[in-house]
Amino acid sequence: MLYSIVCEDTNDSLDTRLATRPEHLQRLTELQNQGRLILAGPHPAVDNVDPGTAGFTGSLIVAEFNSLEDAKHWADTDPYKIAGVYQHVTVKPFKQVFPQ
Repeated sequence: MLYSIVCEDTNDSLDTRLATRPEHLQRLTELQNQGRLILAGPHPAVDNVDPGTAGFTGSLIVAEFNSLEDAKHWADTDPYKIAGVYQHVTVKPFKQVFPQ
Protein backbone atom coordinates (compact mmCIF):
# COMPACT_ATOMS: atom_id res chain seq x y z
CA MET A 1 0.00 0.00 0.00
CA LEU A 2 1.04 3.60 -0.49
CA TYR A 3 1.75 5.94 2.43
CA SER A 4 2.27 9.68 2.59
CA ILE A 5 5.03 10.90 4.86
CA VAL A 6 4.60 14.58 5.67
CA CYS A 7 7.55 16.10 7.50
CA GLU A 8 7.82 19.50 9.17
CA ASP A 9 11.26 21.03 9.63
CA THR A 10 12.53 22.57 12.82
CA ASN A 11 13.35 26.27 12.63
CA ASP A 12 16.81 27.17 11.32
CA SER A 13 17.56 23.61 10.19
CA LEU A 14 18.98 24.45 6.73
CA ASP A 15 22.62 23.79 7.63
CA THR A 16 21.76 20.43 9.19
CA ARG A 17 19.53 19.59 6.22
CA LEU A 18 22.33 20.31 3.75
CA ALA A 19 24.89 18.34 5.77
CA THR A 20 22.57 15.31 6.04
CA ARG A 21 21.19 15.47 2.49
CA PRO A 22 23.45 12.80 0.91
CA GLU A 23 22.32 10.12 3.38
CA HIS A 24 18.69 11.17 3.03
CA LEU A 25 18.87 11.01 -0.77
CA GLN A 26 20.56 7.61 -0.61
CA ARG A 27 17.56 6.15 1.22
CA LEU A 28 15.16 7.69 -1.28
CA THR A 29 17.25 6.31 -4.15
CA GLU A 30 16.97 2.83 -2.61
CA LEU A 31 13.16 3.15 -2.58
CA GLN A 32 13.23 4.38 -6.16
CA ASN A 33 15.46 1.51 -7.29
CA GLN A 34 13.01 -0.91 -5.67
CA GLY A 35 10.14 0.68 -7.62
CA ARG A 36 8.45 1.85 -4.41
CA LEU A 37 8.91 5.63 -4.57
CA ILE A 38 6.06 7.61 -6.13
CA LEU A 39 7.34 11.11 -5.34
CA ALA A 40 9.52 12.97 -2.90
CA GLY A 41 10.66 16.53 -2.38
CA PRO A 42 10.94 19.47 -0.03
CA HIS A 43 8.59 22.36 0.62
CA PRO A 44 10.49 25.62 -0.06
CA ALA A 45 9.99 28.27 2.63
CA VAL A 46 9.36 30.88 -0.07
CA ASP A 47 7.54 30.75 -3.40
CA ASN A 48 10.62 29.79 -5.38
CA VAL A 49 12.10 26.51 -6.59
CA ASP A 50 15.45 27.62 -5.13
CA PRO A 51 14.67 29.26 -1.78
CA GLY A 52 18.30 30.06 -1.03
CA THR A 53 18.93 30.86 2.62
CA ALA A 54 15.17 30.88 3.34
CA GLY A 55 15.46 27.09 3.28
CA PHE A 56 12.60 24.66 3.56
CA THR A 57 9.64 24.05 5.85
CA GLY A 58 9.45 20.30 5.41
CA SER A 59 9.15 17.45 2.93
CA LEU A 60 6.62 15.15 1.32
CA ILE A 61 7.28 11.53 0.42
CA VAL A 62 4.79 9.10 -1.08
CA ALA A 63 6.03 5.53 -1.24
CA GLU A 64 4.93 1.92 -1.02
CA PHE A 65 5.44 -0.05 2.18
CA ASN A 66 4.12 -3.39 3.45
CA SER A 67 2.33 -1.79 6.39
CA LEU A 68 1.75 1.44 8.27
CA GLU A 69 4.22 0.25 10.87
CA ASP A 70 6.90 -0.29 8.19
CA ALA A 71 6.27 3.19 6.79
CA LYS A 72 6.51 4.75 10.26
CA HIS A 73 9.72 2.86 10.99
CA TRP A 74 11.24 4.02 7.69
CA ALA A 75 10.28 7.62 8.48
CA ASP A 76 11.61 7.42 12.05
CA THR A 77 14.98 6.14 10.82
CA ASP A 78 15.44 8.78 8.12
CA PRO A 79 18.69 10.73 8.53
CA TYR A 80 16.78 14.03 8.59
CA LYS A 81 14.64 12.79 11.49
CA ILE A 82 17.66 11.46 13.39
CA ALA A 83 19.66 14.67 12.84
CA GLY A 84 16.79 16.86 14.05
CA VAL A 85 15.87 18.45 10.71
CA TYR A 86 12.31 17.17 11.12
CA GLN A 87 10.45 18.25 14.24
CA HIS A 88 7.26 16.39 13.34
CA VAL A 89 6.46 13.55 10.95
CA THR A 90 2.98 12.32 10.01
CA VAL A 91 2.56 8.99 8.22
CA LYS A 92 -0.82 8.06 6.73
CA PRO A 93 -2.14 5.52 4.25
CA PHE A 94 -2.51 7.09 0.81
CA LYS A 95 -4.79 6.13 -2.05
CA GLN A 96 -3.50 7.36 -5.40
CA VAL A 97 -6.29 8.34 -7.78
CA PHE A 98 -4.33 10.39 -10.34
CA PRO A 99 -2.34 9.93 -12.39
CA GLN A 100 -3.64 6.48 -13.24
